[in-house]
Amino acid sequence: MACKHVDLAQLKAPTPSQSVYREDCTQCFGSIDDPTGLDICLLCFNGGCTKHAPLHYKSTSHPLVVNIRRTRKTLKREEPPQKISKLAIAAETEEDRYDTRTQVKCFECGVEDVDPTQGKLPAVVDGILKASTFANQAEVQAWEQEFTPCEHTLCLQQEAARQIESQDLGHCSMCDLKENLWLCLQCGNLGCGRAQFGGVGGNSHGLAHADASSHPVAVKLGSITPEGTADVYCYQCNEERIDPELAAHLVHWGININEREKTEKSLTELQIEQNLKWDFSMTTEDGQGLKPLFGEGFTGLKNLGNSCYMASILQCLFALPAFQQRYFLPQQPPPGTTHPADDLETQLRKLADGLLSGVYSKPDTDVQASEHSTEIPHQKGLAPAMLKHLVGKGHEEFSTMRQQDAFELLLHLLKLMTRSQHQAPLADPVESFRFVMEQRLQCQACKKVRYRQDEQDNISIPVPARRLPRRQVEGDKDDKSKDEFEPVTLKECLEIFTSPEHVELTCPACGSKAGFTKQSLFKTLPHTLAVNARRFELVNWVPTKLDIPVVIGDESFAMDKYLSSGHQSHEELLPEIDEGSSNPNFAPNEAALAQLEGMGFPRVRSEKALHATGNSDAEAAMNWLFAHMEDADIDTPVDLGGSSGTAAGPSSGAVSQESIESLGAMGISAPQARKALKETNGDVNRALDWVFSHPDDQGDFGEDEAAPAEASGEAKEKSLAGSAELPANFQLSSIVCHKGASIHAGHYVAFIRKVIPDEGPEKQWVLFNDEKVVKAVDVDEMKRFAYVYFFERV
Repeated sequence: MACKHVDLAQLKAPTPSQSVYREDCTQCFGSIDDPTGLDICLLCFNGGCTKHAPLHYKSTSHPLVVNIRRTRKTLKREEPPQKISKLAIAAETEEDRYDTRTQVKCFECGVEDVDPTQGKLPAVVDGILKASTFANQAEVQAWEQEFTPCEHTLCLQQEAARQIESQDLGHCSMCDLKENLWLCLQCGNLGCGRAQFGGVGGNSHGLAHADASSHPVAVKLGSITPEGTADVYCYQCNEERIDPELAAHLVHWGININEREKTEKSLTELQIEQNLKWDFSMTTEDGQGLKPLFGEGFTGLKNLGNSCYMASILQCLFALPAFQQRYFLPQQPPPGTTHPADDLETQLRKLADGLLSGVYSKPDTDVQASEHSTEIPHQKGLAPAMLKHLVGKGHEEFSTMRQQDAFELLLHLLKLMTRSQHQAPLADPVESFRFVMEQRLQCQACKKVRYRQDEQDNISIPVPARRLPRRQVEGDKDDKSKDEFEPVTLKECLEIFTSPEHVELTCPACGSKAGFTKQSLFKTLPHTLAVNARRFELVNWVPTKLDIPVVIGDESFAMDKYLSSGHQSHEELLPEIDEGSSNPNFAPNEAALAQLEGMGFPRVRSEKALHATGNSDAEAAMNWLFAHMEDADIDTPVDLGGSSGTAAGPSSGAVSQESIESLGAMGISAPQARKALKETNGDVNRALDWVFSHPDDQGDFGEDEAAPAEASGEAKEKSLAGSAELPANFQLSSIVCHKGASIHAGHYVAFIRKVIPDEGPEKQWVLFNDEKVVKAVDVDEMKRFAYVYFFERV
């Protein structure tokens, strides 16, 4: 039928840089696979289901859409799918997998079947169908890593040229290994690689040669292709690099790159294979597959390429009542925005609906297992590509497709959620994580004390490493042994975390250099306590994960003993430090400071870490830095006395009323907002963090000095985050587990205690492994090696 809008000037095919949301709705997870399909706006390429597409038209007046419906061609699996062996997207096309139907509609004209051959429609519709989807762009990036040259590859000085005979390229120069061989581009030495990459054999003789000779650059022989690509590694940078002159550098040793054939997987392929490999058991002891679960609260998330760290954290957060009540609002209309894909509130509500409604939690009917197959039909899982893009936007690490630290993501997410608006009666769900730590400093000479309170939303507890006698690994012909550690209880970790420690400071009262005793206890406790177990040690200044078992039961335990009793009447307080001084009493350990700066940490961060860890050694300071990299005040100079200014003093200029209102929308009073903005030179984000770290500061009444006295009293009585009520009993509710030698590689999953329908009222452990959701077994073993724990107050 005819439509007057088919020749609109705004009708243009999407450019390669434009996002085309043609797989799922930007406001829910309705998709082109649904019976009603998905409506894609022909002007801005927003995707909308039958419920949300009309809302988009009302807010934008974009009349034309193309409805896309696709059905999966039935796939019958007789055997497990073939493992990925190349670093490439599968050659199978969308046409091979789906039957696709399109239909152009016009909301304004009320025409349901516009002739697709009219006006500009053919070019625009064809462009939409051929464009990379938003999710597919992320998926493609997941298979790519950007490597760059370094000074060592660009300035490589090779020794005298010689022809390396083919028989000398067949095995390591120091052992008989014939694979995983690395050629030193400087001297031509051939050494085997490290054993840990993808389980490939290796005795690290290439690394040993680099350490002994200081020759930095090597190439993996089996990875060289005639096209000139190869694994090039710089040992001095400890990074994979690119050698722009690789062909010339190989010819120097008599190796013609055009005659080479790739025979081994690259480092990236090995890492991806390791990340996709399921290391957590998905079968019972008798070999039966774990029972898949479906329904409300049992929806999985697709792996978007190294995104399991995000999926596991999101599953744990949206299992908590505070996050469900804040974002799962099925009876309310979606937020009013013309760009829902770029709106954090919209995407969080979309995720909550997807995870909690149960609408999308059903077996994948596109896959039919044969009668001889043991494959259990799992669900397809949701792909939160838009949320992942928003969470990573502008972030150096989370914007990439590399594996990341799940705990760092948790901290980043909590900050993003807090900084978004929460209009009454909706409350900030992160409030359920908040509590106050109280630090007590006591001079060892005059015994005077100082108390300081800091608001937090997590704790990072040290796990002591006590090695057991080495034992030989069964079947290991290389006579290697594996480090094993004595189990540690959660109670012991908390005892260490809250125990007194000595810090080297000069007393401002008596001038003694005998130092202080510092102890941190809980002033209040949260409803949900997030705990990161630090199981790392430094090996050549590189943090290495340790498999130390932490024993935690399912039963509740008391936290009463870890609450601070506060300032006692018999204790004499230390004098406050002059605001005009800049940390006069703190002298960082020069040796430790030099070590930290030598590792590339900025001086301010190094001083802050030394101050926070007792000013004793670089290792403790480095662990602290890794745990606090995302702190908003990480680059703020250390302030021992809690003074509000540095030598330069805080900003005393006028504060933007708009900024005060922005903070006010987050529940912060005008005096507090004014004071925070002055302290942070008007930066709203830093001001928010300042407020959280100064919960007792009533703020700057400035223009409000004439405010009633009761307003001042009201500010003074501002309650602390968390609760000091007793008894304070907590119970483990969920964990995030990690398999792999590094938090930046391997695989993350979540285990969550839930009531399983038709299996009684008792909560049971459920495993969320990307899109697979199953009833868990052997959870006790997983709890011992979890990376992040969530405890709820009971």
